Amino acid sequence: MGMKALDHESLNENVKKVQYAVRGELYLRASELQKEGKKIIFTNVGNPHALGQRPLTFPRQVVALCQAPFLLDDPNVGLLFPADAIASAKRYLSMTPGGLGAYSDSRGLPGIRKEVAEFIERRDGYSSDPELIFLTDGASKGVMQILNCIIRGQGDGVLVPVPQYPLYSATISLCGGSLVPYYLDESANWGLDVNNLRESVAQARFNGITVRAMVIINPGNPTGQCLSEANLREILNFCHQENLVLLGDEVYQQNIYQDERPFISARKVLMDMGQPISKEVQLVSFHTVSKGYWGECGQRGGYFEMTNIPPQTVDEIYKISSISLSPNVPAQIFMGLMVNPPKPGDISYEQYVRESKGILESLRRRARIMTDGFNSCKNVVCNFTEGAMYSFPQIRLPPKAIEAAKDAGKVPDIFYCLKLLEATGISTVPGSGFGQKEGVFHLRTTILPAEEDMPEIMSSFKKFNDEFMEQYEGVKM
Repeated sequence: MGMKALDHESLNENVKKVQYAVRGELYLRASELQKEGKKIIFTNVGNPHALGQRPLTFPRQVVALCQAPFLLDDPNVGLLFPADAIASAKRYLSMTPGGLGAYSDSRGLPGIRKEVAEFIERRDGYSSDPELIFLTDGASKGVMQILNCIIRGQGDGVLVPVPQYPLYSATISLCGGSLVPYYLDESANWGLDVNNLRESVAQARFNGITVRAMVIINPGNPTGQCLSEANLREILNFCHQENLVLLGDEVYQQNIYQDERPFISARKVLMDMGQPISKEVQLVSFHTVSKGYWGECGQRGGYFEMTNIPPQTVDEIYKISSISLSPNVPAQIFMGLMVNPPKPGDISYEQYVRESKGILESLRRRARIMTDGFNSCKNVVCNFTEGAMYSFPQIRLPPKAIEAAKDAGKVPDIFYCLKLLEATGISTVPGSGFGQKEGVFHLRTTILPAEEDMPEIMSSFKKFNDEFMEQYEGVKM
């Protein structure tokens, strides 16, 4: 009998090229150890609730009422739920003919897309068109959808920052395109140099690749840096000169842990630059309910907004969205609540502010604890996490450790991270999963473990690391 379609040898080669280190070898080994009874601290993925972050009360109350609308008919509903949550649930149910169990428009509910547009206008100071906003099952689905529209074949390239979140490398592989790396400068706090962008594009063209798009992740994942307004202007000018569509991954815009560089959207900077650039650069911006102080990863709510995209193209993207019929409806309501939260004077306002501020202030402190902890370790250097949810320390591995990794058939940073996992139960992601310069090694960890657990985690890391370095340097400390 011949080879079958789903035998591994006959699979689509693009599927086999895909790599996704966040759920790769380290994660699988951590899951095995957990089954064997070892306590594992999963810092490999930005999954706040799994690491103890409590859900915000108000959005859960509203969605609970929307999921069980018969509660609204109970005469005692006001004893369990605040009046503003009840009013909000009724408002969202009025937008959803058939309730949460019915499909919505493939772009998402019109009323919620309008709320997103109003949020963008408040944030940026420029009006936004709900018809150019599509709600998605998390930002990742939107990114995949847009890359699928851009990439026509192997000859098409997408500029992606290195280190990068592997969603981009994986999706580009799956779509059959070519990733064109541009390296962030670790010595300049993971800054972006436009000259490096030009070199990357020139090299790609020399190799016969047509560069069609550029990705920015702001704040950065895994690097945690925040782009300045001047940097964003340079990027937008570059995209204008090179005729590239800019994909703005802005999912961590609520996660800012310093005051020097507040988040500013690519769209706002584009609009501020005025014509002709503001009318000519194509931009797609992404956001989600999974990050920030919401952390509702499992709800799978997101959106993308299109700027300067031709109407015929918008229609084609709508057609592709229609294949999946409808984005997750409860998640659409979470998105509506994120962009339109309780206002001053509402019954739930003070609690909402107290909860959200408490989470962000704790994350700011945890970012500092983790950065200082890494920098206290032998052969480890770490830039401060300005934003997002991650630390990305450089691990300066001794030659003997690199040799030992080679003998074990492992990439050096995977070797180090596996040893760390076995010794401490801390599950991280090796820097090779995000891309890094040759001969330089990193790991990524979230800053999400509970604040009270942080000192013990960093102490455990330091003990492992310093013993590892002593073992492979052969020098007593």
